[in-house]
Amino acid sequence: MYSPTPDIIAFTSPFRKALLSPQQIQRLKNGTLLVLEEVGIQFPSHRALEIFADSGAKVDMQRQIVRIPSDLVERTMARAPRSFVLAGREERFDLVLDGNQTYICTAGTGVHVVDLQTRQMRASRQEDLAQIARVADALPMISFLWSTVTSQDHGSSAPVHDCYAMLTNTLKHVRGGTTVDPQLAHHIVEMATVVAGSAENRRKRPPINANICTIAPLAQDKHGIECALIYAEAGIPVSFMAMTTMLSTAPATPLGALVLGDAEVISAMVLIQLAFPGAPVFHSVYVSIMEPRTGAYVSKVPLPLNMMSVELAHAWNVPSLGGARMGSDALDIGWQSGMEATAGAAYLALTNGEICGNIGLLGGAMIFSPEQIILDHEICWTAFELMHGFDFDSYDLALDVIKQVGPRGNFLTEEHTLQHLRDFHLSKLLNRKHKGGGWIDPRDLALEEFKRIDGSHRPQPLPTEVRRELDRILLAADKERAKLLQLGKASGGDHDLLQ
Repeated sequence: MYSPTPDIIAFTSPFRKALLSPQQIQRLKNGTLLVLEEVGIQFPSHRALEIFADSGAKVDMQRQIVRIPSDLVERTMARAPRSFVLAGREERFDLVLDGNQTYICTAGTGVHVVDLQTRQMRASRQEDLAQIARVADALPMISFLWSTVTSQDHGSSAPVHDCYAMLTNTLKHVRGGTTVDPQLAHHIVEMATVVAGSAENRRKRPPINANICTIAPLAQDKHGIECALIYAEAGIPVSFMAMTTMLSTAPATPLGALVLGDAEVISAMVLIQLAFPGAPVFHSVYVSIMEPRTGAYVSKVPLPLNMMSVELAHAWNVPSLGGARMGSDALDIGWQSGMEATAGAAYLALTNGEICGNIGLLGGAMIFSPEQIILDHEICWTAFELMHGFDFDSYDLALDVIKQVGPRGNFLTEEHTLQHLRDFHLSKLLNRKHKGGGWIDPRDLALEEFKRIDGSHRPQPLPTEVRRELDRILLAADKERAKLLQLGKASGGDHDLLQ
């Protein structure tokens, strides 16, 4: 038996407005163009360097630095589609990235899990991601899944196992492609093809997207950029994510850090459009800061830089993953995590980012605690109820019932009250008492809710023949990984990443 997956709820708001003027946006773009043309980006990939060289960019093959003329950047970026679909297993879970609504996703990719049973922190495993995917499938504010934690029990083939865990445990769209050894990326493409039903369907309604992180400052990852080319050739949408850190890997000014990240992202998008014109890509820049007293990573910069990133993405005429970050730098659930998640939810109402939210992780996106995803989801619900808009004409003034009850009366027993009793989303996590008296901590209620969903919700499974094919692909990927590991050992090369 399986449980029906509720429809997703996209976030819309009448409070959205432009933060930057057209002139300010153009200054940022001009900064990016200057960096790309005069400073350049390192592309440690022979294939990427050849594509740029053949297209008229200035390529230093020895240093692997590419300088891209401004006119080439703008001509090439014009090929990228403004809108495309990220498909769910059913069409009701399809996400249309056109800027009209925001879809909330889980955060990725944590490496620590607070165990549901022992309550001790440990390394994440594939079974954790499968469990999280099932729970997220039941939460309507979550529109698509990023691999909240990764399958560390499977070494360098972990991203393939992550993709498998999500595809088999949710009907929603999943971020199933990421950086692996390029020889393993083909297995992820094959999984997407099997779930879509054919290569043609995979291109029309891709069931997964891919995320490739850049390396600040001003560099690409060799395997990452080569995987991106594989995914793009298969029609799998690719987001490029820059995570610049002021005071260390980025300038000590917010706009400098934003331009630096934008240059990294746009350089990768230009490569993809040169290789495969019209390939779906989307943009993501997150600016953080180094805590100058301790050297710690602080993801929450007290400036609307995430909103600026969205406006910059749209100025390049591509969708955006960004605008709001609900995850917290706190190491445990408490005042800090609540404050940072609430601030992130408020941004959901203000930004036009197609995808944002990133809910469910603590510790700067490193730690998964089961109750946190429930708490974050509840905060999203509250923000949605408060800020998605108010249809004045759909509510009556209740003058008839006011006349009927009159002064010193009571509306509790009125039929009108019964009809409207469920009009409001009142959190199940608040104002609850123990039977013997005393208030129940919302954190405890959230943990119980996670356990309830985990024990009762089972999404509709994939057809048996599809699941068997995915099992076969997973086995082949593991064998490929073992082969790569042996080759690395035999050659005496650096094979640490294959452990």
